[in-house]
Amino acid sequence: MGNMLLPVPHFHHAVAAALFLGLAGAGAGHARQDGAAAPDAMPVQDLPLPEDPPQAESDALPESPLSEPAAASEPTAEARLREREDLDLLFAELAQPGGETWARAETDILRIWSRSGSAAMDLLYKRGEAALDAGDTVTAIGHLTALTDHAPDFAAGWYLRSVAFYLDGDFGPPIADLGQVLRLEPRHFGALTQLGTILEELGDDRDALVAFRRSLKIHPHQQEAQDAVQRLERKLQGTDA
Repeated sequence: MGNMLLPVPHFHHAVAAALFLGLAGAGAGHARQDGAAAPDAMPVQDLPLPEDPPQAESDALPESPLSEPAAASEPTAEARLREREDLDLLFAELAQPGGETWARAETDILRIWSRSGSAAMDLLYKRGEAALDAGDTVTAIGHLTALTDHAPDFAAGWYLRSVAFYLDGDFGPPIADLGQVLRLEPRHFGALTQLGTILEELGDDRDALVAFRRSLKIHPHQQEAQDAVQRLERKLQGTDA
């Protein structure tokens, strides 16, 4: 699954479907708290996303601290509601064009997103992150594939694995992972910016511009996305961009 490579013509169309059919309005909509796709979500078959349920204990992670199945740490309904309200307030603060409080809001959003609800899954995430920091993308992909297998509703795991695949030189797998991130958290500005970066590298400037603009609508203070929009608008000048 994790090592499948898609030819450019195939996954290029998958990206377009994800961006315009499954993720329409991602910048403006709120995340589904139950992890379900939005009503107009792209059919799963358009992206090579894993469809198998989490593995049984016999297929559990190889390293001893993670040999037990993931602990089910299900937040209460009250905790879910409180977190959603917190995120709504933080995103409103993040979207403010002026002031300096947006940086604190960004930090708090990333902190909330980083909670998997399981100590074992958090450990896998940290191992993948450490491997990426060390430049070992293969090891990072291994840890993060185990994470996405065992915690398929944890958007941060899919996002970090997309980064690992991208840094490893792949385009098909990270696009698939970014589609999963945006199903779970449509306001994930980092995923939209990463998608724009990949699309631009593939030469799909028009779709890349859409992705960057959507990202900036959620988080208007991203310098990388701002620069990309200016660059692509100049490149597409004279068209209907």
